[in-house]
Amino acid sequence: MTASGERTGTDVASALLAWYDRHARDLPWRAPPGDPPPDPGRVRPYRVWLSEIMLQQTTVAAVKPYFATFVRRWPTVEALAAAPEEEVLAAWAGLGYYSRARNLVKCARAVADLGGFPDSEAGLRALPGVGEYTAAAIAAIAFGRRAVVVDANVERVVARLFAVEDSLPAARKAIRAAADAITPQTRSGDFAQAMMDLGSAVCTARQPKCLLCPLSANCAAQRTGDPARFPVKAPKKAKPRRTGTAWWIARGGRVWLVRRPGRGMLGGMRALPDDGWSARASGDGAPPVAGEWRAAGAVRHGFTHFDLELRVMALVDGPPPPGEGEWWPLADLESAGLPTLFAKAARRAIAR
Repeated sequence: MTASGERTGTDVASALLAWYDRHARDLPWRAPPGDPPPDPGRVRPYRVWLSEIMLQQTTVAAVKPYFATFVRRWPTVEALAAAPEEEVLAAWAGLGYYSRARNLVKCARAVADLGGFPDSEAGLRALPGVGEYTAAAIAAIAFGRRAVVVDANVERVVARLFAVEDSLPAARKAIRAAADAITPQTRSGDFAQAMMDLGSAVCTARQPKCLLCPLSANCAAQRTGDPARFPVKAPKKAKPRRTGTAWWIARGGRVWLVRRPGRGMLGGMRALPDDGWSARASGDGAPPVAGEWRAAGAVRHGFTHFDLELRVMALVDGPPPPGEGEWWPLADLESAGLPTLFAKAARRAIAR
């Protein structure tokens, strides 16, 4: 496979970059194709880093409004570093995977202490919350370094281009080697973004648009007659199902909110009190205070490793439960920054 990559690498890169020059998506964190990374030590790396963290397991459409809010509120990494963590978590609410938001603050503070972003993959990897993919993406896109950038879209394109028969995740080593073989020495940032755009718009997971693909002449999967079967995936394991209860305690136009522990799921976020459900076990169903609790329905939510069905129980004019919390105005509940699960539970309680 490496030999094949060496034969076709230049052709692939040339064809793909020519396609990207014409069809690149206009995204708020991107420079136009072919532009050198401007202001390499300051704003450009910040915007690339911020977008890459937000885009982890999240769609471009979902990220755009959050990105706009963040760069308007915190236009530089130094401004973000100075922000209170709870404000950043509230601004992140609804984007999911909240450990990313906590690491965002840690990373911003580390970069501010360094006086700017490192311009090498190794230096970037040393930052909180920056893994192999993110370091490569920032190095290539923000600093013009040659780096091998492999996200889910790139993984799919490369698996098809080389018809990698091994199933994921075991195939990732071979896919990365193949991606390395076709990554050019120059414009590797544009090349990475071109691969992402190709996977998003043309080489899609289902019904790839092979007639529109600039790499169809090089694609081994197309020659098999069934490119959609690549990348080969191992059978999915069924996710466990957990149950829990959220407690809606309202009084005088306010609702009782708590702050979840800093470590663990939805850490540091404001939320409704709950009964201790987790990825490992269902909740105990025990109400936090005595009273005439009424069922307000249930909501369902999918996490990475389990699915949750959360009952919502409501108590009107109830006392606050033991422990820290705050009465939050119902009229201003959106500004509390509730994570999606608890925002859904709150809407269900209000509707009932």
